[in-house]
Amino acid sequence: MKITLGEIFPDLRPWVQHLDQVWPAYIIKPQFASWEVLHILSLVVLGGSAIVMNLRLAGAGLVEESPSEVYRGLRRWQDLGVIGIVVSGVLIGMANAERLYDSTAFVVKIMALMAGIVLTYGASRPIARADGGVSLAARTWFLVGAGLWLASVAVFATAVLANPGLFHVLMAAALMVLMLTRGGARWAFAAGLAVLVIGQVIITHSIIPADDLARLDPANKVYACLLALWISGNAIRNVMRPVAGEAADRMSSLVGYASILVWVTAAAAGRWIAFA
Repeated sequence: MKITLGEIFPDLRPWVQHLDQVWPAYIIKPQFASWEVLHILSLVVLGGSAIVMNLRLAGAGLVEESPSEVYRGLRRWQDLGVIGIVVSGVLIGMANAERLYDSTAFVVKIMALMAGIVLTYGASRPIARADGGVSLAARTWFLVGAGLWLASVAVFATAVLANPGLFHVLMAAALMVLMLTRGGARWAFAAGLAVLVIGQVIITHSIIPADDLARLDPANKVYACLLALWISGNAIRNVMRPVAGEAADRMSSLVGYASILVWVTAAAAGRWIAFA
């Protein structure tokens, strides 16, 4: 089933169709590209600063600094990114309301943005501030945010012409696992990843003709499932490996993984809105 705001709230269509004619939308619309750049930059600032902080929680990146130090250096940039996303998003949304109203990718983006804010402010920032300590509140907010993010990924899979954007999320997850895996396991993971990627290229570019969509679509879906299983299996192995301070380290690492991928999901969905 195609999930859009138009399907969920059909009675709002007349209002949405005239939204670009009210203030300030009619001022923003001629300068839409400039405001879109501001929106993208805000997402880069928020997502980038969140990624750096969450990599530290997951055990990579600025390991010479404590999580609380990384948090203190990035928290204002995260706040600035949130403000920029909300303000620019509302304005460009008003100026382009009808297109977004019928876009499944836009629903994914909104869900992922909400999940990202919940995970960042409810879980990863408190955990980073406590140098990896996980409170009950942080654990609860993580479950809420992670559930919303997984729901956004499920909706992404239904986005006609946009669901290939999930490959961005999968490859981001693959790079994270590669970065966080140690020793010989890293080479094993990289080898398996190479086999999957090269195999998919051979099958979809040589064995199956490019215009044979009836066979290409199922092949790509099977490949996506295999890739997701390989990545998630190795990610679980990393999170569950024996470490000192086991419970806190495992939970903070899991929060780090999810809090990075949620921003990748939001960015990927936003870029695929035009194809929805």
